[in-house]
Amino acid sequence: MRTSPYTMALIYGAMGALFTYLAIQSAKETIWNFSTILLMMIATFDFSTAIRFILYRRMIKKRKS
Repeated sequence: MRTSPYTMALIYGAMGALFTYLAIQSAKETIWNFSTILLMMIATFDFSTAIRFILYRRMIKKRKS
């Protein structure tokens, strides 16, 4: 069974929110440590992938109609 782009967008959005939460929790005194920056980079990738899946879903719906 294939996964719809909307479902994948929700999964990536949830992972982005999780990594953002973890980055906020890992910033103790300063945000300029390796773990915080790495977690925020992963969250940014997840959010951008979620946006791409949403745009891909719109493109598919537009081509069908």
